[in-house]
Amino acid sequence: MALFGNAHTVDPMKAQNEYARLLGHGEQVHAAYTLIRDTMLFTDRRLIMIDKQGLTGKKVEYHSIPYRSISHFAVETAGHFDLDAELKIWISSNTVPMQKTFTKGVDIYEVQAILTQFVAR
Repeated sequence: MALFGNAHTVDPMKAQNEYARLLGHGEQVHAAYTLIRDTMLFTDRRLIMIDKQGLTGKKVEYHSIPYRSISHFAVETAGHFDLDAELKIWISSNTVPMQKTFTKGVDIYEVQAILTQFVAR
């Protein structure tokens, strides 16, 4: 699942309010990123991928990944000619990683640090 385009950070409190219906009792959003129309939420319990589908974006898939299900992940930094950074996440027992592409508007090291904080518990 690869997305291309502009990525930026979202205020965690704004994401907490906007996606409150998705969150469990007491669950807190620690970081959020928007990639074109899609969103990634890093909560204290799981990673939530919000995938808006179709031309209108009215159809939405919410993919919930408990951190314990992430077997490993990788980040690829942007280069001189390739300006996009990539995040790859392997879900246990799946050989093909989920991929997200970030432009230079997002610090990929920050994303990696957030994943490390929750996956390495």
